[in-house]
Amino acid sequence: MLRRTMAEFDVKAGLQHVLKRIDEVLVQRPKEVQAARPLLVAVSKTKPAEAVIEAYEDGQRDFGENYVQELEEKSRHPDILAKCPDIRWHFIGHMQSNKINKILSVPNLHMIQTVDSEKLATKLDAAWSKRQPTPEEPLQVLIQINTSGEDVKSGIEAKDAPALYQYIKSNLKHLNLMGIMTIGAFGFDYASGPNPDFVSLMQVHRTICEAHSLAPDSVLVSMGMSHDFDKAIEMGSTVVRVGSSIFGHRASKA
Repeated sequence: MLRRTMAEFDVKAGLQHVLKRIDEVLVQRPKEVQAARPLLVAVSKTKPAEAVIEAYEDGQRDFGENYVQELEEKSRHPDILAKCPDIRWHFIGHMQSNKINKILSVPNLHMIQTVDSEKLATKLDAAWSKRQPTPEEPLQVLIQINTSGEDVKSGIEAKDAPALYQYIKSNLKHLNLMGIMTIGAFGFDYASGPNPDFVSLMQVHRTICEAHSLAPDSVLVSMGMSHDFDKAIEMGSTVVRVGSSIFGHRASKA
């Protein structure tokens, strides 16, 4: 049974706890924050198919994976294919050009959240246009922004993000650019004030919305993970990526 193999952690209890916390934060969120209810993406990296199925059976539909091979294997797992017909996979890991076709062939691929250059976006656009059978809809993507300036983090610089947004919107008809995302630095002390990575991403969001005359809630903001998704929602996040709070302590991946 899943609960025995996962150190007695109850996936459904973890999921319900996170959903309850989201509801609590929405009630407390400042009224001037114009943002829709956030989408919860359950990050299932390193977790078995059984964990995904348990969360799905409790109503969760959006799942995120960081590693291409794991996403390929999990999305094609016979039990997931049989029991999770409406699952939506989000790729949230570093995107390499030589892995594009592998990712695009994933069953029930819903979104790629980590587009960070014109070159990568152009290659994705071309690859999606060549899929057979021809996709009915453009590929949904987000722009990843490196708000912390850490070398170990992928993403375009915040100052260059509006130009990339404009490039994709104007030139790449096979991509449906839905918004922006960041990972941010880990371990920020909220006693010192608002998270500067979240502040930076919301500034980019504001710039994009103003430049394109868009309503704030029409451009997704993906920020916040298990340790800080509540703080992210308070600031306007509309996509949170939560793993360990749902699936329990994650084993390290070599």
